[in-house]
Amino acid sequence: MLIRRAPMFPSSEITDERLYLNRRSFMTGAAALGAAALVPAVEAAGKAPAGAPLKATRNPAFVNPDPPNKIEDATSYNNFYEFGVNKDDPARLAQSLKTRPWTVKVEGLVGKPKTYDIDELLRVFPLEERVYALRCVEAWSMVIPWIGFPLAALLKHVEPTGSAKFVEFITLHDPTQFPGQKPGLFGGSLDWPYVEGLRLDEAMHPLTLMTVGMYGQVLPNQNGAPLRVIVPWKYGFKSGKSIVRIRLTADQPKTAWEKAAPQEYGFYSNVNPEVSHPRWSQATERRIGEFRRRKTLMFNGYADQVASLYAGMDLKKNY
Repeated sequence: MLIRRAPMFPSSEITDERLYLNRRSFMTGAAALGAAALVPAVEAAGKAPAGAPLKATRNPAFVNPDPPNKIEDATSYNNFYEFGVNKDDPARLAQSLKTRPWTVKVEGLVGKPKTYDIDELLRVFPLEERVYALRCVEAWSMVIPWIGFPLAALLKHVEPTGSAKFVEFITLHDPTQFPGQKPGLFGGSLDWPYVEGLRLDEAMHPLTLMTVGMYGQVLPNQNGAPLRVIVPWKYGFKSGKSIVRIRLTADQPKTAWEKAAPQEYGFYSNVNPEVSHPRWSQATERRIGEFRRRKTLMFNGYADQVASLYAGMDLKKNY
């Protein structure tokens, strides 16, 4: 499948090197470490080296024409309900999450089920940087340089069987680390653990990224450390965070938001300006850091690449 190359722009617009070492960039986040020399101490404490440099090769086939948001925006304005319902809760409370040691079990309808250590994944699969826009269902968006590897590479590693039709992603369930999962807080509104899912062909699409970093650094806790999925043509809640289990199934998984509010959140959740959320329009969006609103693009601007996945489908019914 051909991937349309967007116009290139200077690397200085992507990442300011000073941000790597600027502790203030993560003062509201978890374990804000910008120097590689501090990594061993952080790992000994059982936390990921958030802010440590992470090398990756820029993939020119996946570049957004718009300049990226500032790293301060991307790490301080988040949806991560395991930490709380407010946008600043994840950055404020993310220090409770310990991302080392961390394992991810890949199981279900596969020929070679395997449990991976997160650092093993970083060694096995070459990392690349891709600049994707993340569009949230509340009609705001950001452009972020993500670091990761194609989900397809991981799935091929475990050899899906002919019966596999869907991929289920399961987030860590641990109220001692995720205060939002505690009963009496937001924990009563969702059926934890957080579950998301994709059709197998969506999961195998070249755009779908298993993500371990952003802005040239290890993924911060508030952004889904140590491992999340990015599906850039879908609303952000489809991108499961802090994943501990990936399961291939024959049946469509029931996702967390489908169970909580099926009239508002469907399984597909493709970015679609023609299908409004019951409480607001999706026809326009606001890029964080901008005052003006812009028209929402079908499939978040990736229609040329992914529209064929939904040929013949009623996208209002299959929202």
